[in-house]
Amino acid sequence: MASADVELAAVCTTRPESAEAARKAFGAKLAFSDYREMVCSPQVDAVVVVVRVPSHHAPTLAAIEAGKPVYTEWPLGRNTAEAEDLHARALAKGVPTAVGLQSRVSPGLLFAKELLETGYVGKVLACNVVTFRDGSPNKPSKLNWMADSTNGANTFTIATGHVVDAMRLVAGDFTRVSGLLSTQLTQWSDPETGKVTEVTSPDNILITGELTGGAVASVHVGAVPWAGPGYRMEIFGTDGTVIVTGQVSSQRGPMLRVQGAHKSKVLQDLEIPARFAFVPADFPQGDPYNVGQMYALFARYVRTGKAPAQLPTFAAALDLHRLLDTVRHASTTGKVQSMA
Repeated sequence: MASADVELAAVCTTRPESAEAARKAFGAKLAFSDYREMVCSPQVDAVVVVVRVPSHHAPTLAAIEAGKPVYTEWPLGRNTAEAEDLHARALAKGVPTAVGLQSRVSPGLLFAKELLETGYVGKVLACNVVTFRDGSPNKPSKLNWMADSTNGANTFTIATGHVVDAMRLVAGDFTRVSGLLSTQLTQWSDPETGKVTEVTSPDNILITGELTGGAVASVHVGAVPWAGPGYRMEIFGTDGTVIVTGQVSSQRGPMLRVQGAHKSKVLQDLEIPARFAFVPADFPQGDPYNVGQMYALFARYVRTGKAPAQLPTFAAALDLHRLLDTVRHASTTGKVQSMA
């Protein structure tokens, strides 16, 4: 393992053969083909749920009922009702929780948040976020389950969820919001078989609104077929500007680039302070980095029983699920929604 905080004690898949193969591949001590057995093992101190979104609820609940701290990837459930159930049960059981909203532990975003809090841009006037990632209409049949919006894993719930959460972390929450959910690519085709799948999952999402403090905000997240440029967040204030960019998204890819201009018309690169790193200096860069940040903080929570301020728990996940519900309702009704 890349961090001394965490040891991979066990892995679990649906078949003994694949579980044993995973155990060998990742150097785990134990292999299980039934998550209910794994969560009860005395050699397992905490459980991480990284299966497909529609299957999050059952193993997460099993971990909670076994009294084990549990980290579940985002989205917490396929819908808000599942998230509400898991949050309530974890609270009742007193189980430490974490959810994979890795933007919240991104050094670049934590630095941008600090810049705003310490007055670098003055009063925030406007915030604009765009994220465009690859979204080819040619997909293998093994991904067809994501075409169905009710499965809870699509550009709206996953990519937009992460990007909106990052914006709220840095610039503040919405007080009122409008939304437009659109499915631009209504069919996917398997490049090998030619089989066509009808798509109901949104692939372009536009959110506009007002933030606490009165700033105007917009977020546009899209899955596009060619040359998606990645992530960009622009924050404009009375005394300056902060711009955060990335090759993939707010939580993935190489370390985000942070630029700023304080009472200046010229942007300059700002060095991200080392204090925002919770993993060792030699920890792998790229996609693993923010996952490692999450694991380090989750391990601290498990050891001490006190949740680090930066760690998103099931409460944060439920709050984000509810915001996305409000955006969806705004899109359906065509009306501005109050977040009060």
